[in-house]
Amino acid sequence: MPWSGRTEKRDSIVAELSFRVMFYSGVILLFAFPLSRFQIAQVRLWRFRDPTNWILAMLTTTGLAFTWWARIQLGSLWSDQVVRKAGHRVVDRGPYRLVRHPIYSGLIFAALATAIQQGTWFALFGVAVFSLAFYLKALREERFLRRELGEHAYDAYARKTPMLVPFVRA
Repeated sequence: MPWSGRTEKRDSIVAELSFRVMFYSGVILLFAFPLSRFQIAQVRLWRFRDPTNWILAMLTTTGLAFTWWARIQLGSLWSDQVVRKAGHRVVDRGPYRLVRHPIYSGLIFAALATAIQQGTWFALFGVAVFSLAFYLKALREERFLRRELGEHAYDAYARKTPMLVPFVRA
């Protein structure tokens, strides 16, 4: 990709495929099942009036905007897979000052707002699967970066910056 730096090393393809299966399963549950023929999938747990739906749409947009801000800050270090790029380093500016994985955080936040708006068991289960997929990918990415960049470099950043939720240390 012209906007991405040269990849020097990749994490396990099996781990990446596992993430993809969980991710797409969550997406299907979140978006596709409300349109299915399964009656239980169409049962709405709640319904909101237009103002609340607009607020949830704005929250979804906010999560996606946070994701794009993070993507822009990464520049040529970005990849949709766990990799080491040429010249790889710890990025700690922009949204990376708030959380170590702002792209994942923004996507989870957007999916959560969408699931709340959908108001179905399938959507809620879908966002749980989706979130678990990104949490596990974040753990895998951190192990990979510690090995590739050195524990000292990554741990110093990890000590001062929460993983996925701003201001929440786990």
